Amino acid sequence: MASHLSAIELLKRGDDDRIKPYLNQYWPYVLGSTLGFCTGMLINFGTKRPIYSGLQKHAACMAIWSGSLHIVQKKRDAYFAERDAVLRHYIELHPEDFVEPERKKLADVLEPWIPIR
Repeated sequence: MASHLSAIELLKRGDDDRIKPYLNQYWPYVLGSTLGFCTGMLINFGTKRPIYSGLQKHAACMAIWSGSLHIVQKKRDAYFAERDAVLRHYIELHPEDFVEPERKKLADVLEPWIPIR
């Protein structure tokens, strides 16, 4: 689907009117809790203890995994913000490389169809 915005307009839009989807907001915590609980179960299984014993171990693993994934998410957001800033700067310095393409109608793009039977 083609956009009617130029390359610089697409990058300058930012997150003003956008809200992150529900899964994108909470994936580090959901995944971290799941992985942490499973890590506690795996440790107990490896040491031949009852799987659900030592719930403080499960809670600690959940906190460690959730915190780690939260840090990864923040670094990922910073990486994408920096990448967008670099792209925006490049487009501002070289506007001749990013001319807005002319809009074409679908009828101009498609060739006439001749059925062959």
